[in-house]
Amino acid sequence: MNQDNVPDAELLIASGCAHCPSVLAAMSALLKQGKIGRLDVINIAAKPDAAAARGARSVPWIKIGPFELVGTHTPGELAHWADRATQPDGRQHYLRELLAQGELERAIAACRHDFDFLPALLGLAVDLDTPFAVRIGVSAVFEELGPEGWLRDSAETIAAQLVNSPEPQIRADGAHFLGLTGSHAAIAHLQTLSGDADAQVRETAHEALQQLTTETFE
Repeated sequence: MNQDNVPDAELLIASGCAHCPSVLAAMSALLKQGKIGRLDVINIAAKPDAAAARGARSVPWIKIGPFELVGTHTPGELAHWADRATQPDGRQHYLRELLAQGELERAIAACRHDFDFLPALLGLAVDLDTPFAVRIGVSAVFEELGPEGWLRDSAETIAAQLVNSPEPQIRADGAHFLGLTGSHAAIAHLQTLSGDADAQVRETAHEALQQLTTETFE
């Protein structure tokens, strides 16, 4: 394993928590095995501000690399996420699992705090094997974060991955996401998509272009 890629971890526990000792033991084992490089353990009974600062609502609360995990997890599950943290598709796998479980708010929070989740979202959008429920979740994340300016500098990235796809569904998603960027750079791509051979793509591009020019530039 490349030691430069070994993730660090945080663990929030509390006195009297029934599941915290087993998770602490499992995380300590990962540290000893070299699967995580550092483990910071905080007892929120002594440091209550730590939970608020991390948005943790319950314990055990675990962060391994970019992944936040809530509740009890087996040693195997924790090792799985430590391994995923070192892999290029780790973030995509994490978001896919969150959205498949209906954990939309957690997916939004992860993306809001880590812009490196954008390629993972686009990867899910491009993959035709992405389940429909997950695909809907991807759109919901973009719809939540777009108005916050999260996509403002991403028009070219979105266009490169989605707009030139041979699949009409993916081009339509690209048009929708471009409309959420709030960026002048999206206009030319949407104008091109407005003349697409597929009616759904044309309609989506037209609506996105109208929304973009009306809401962003008036």
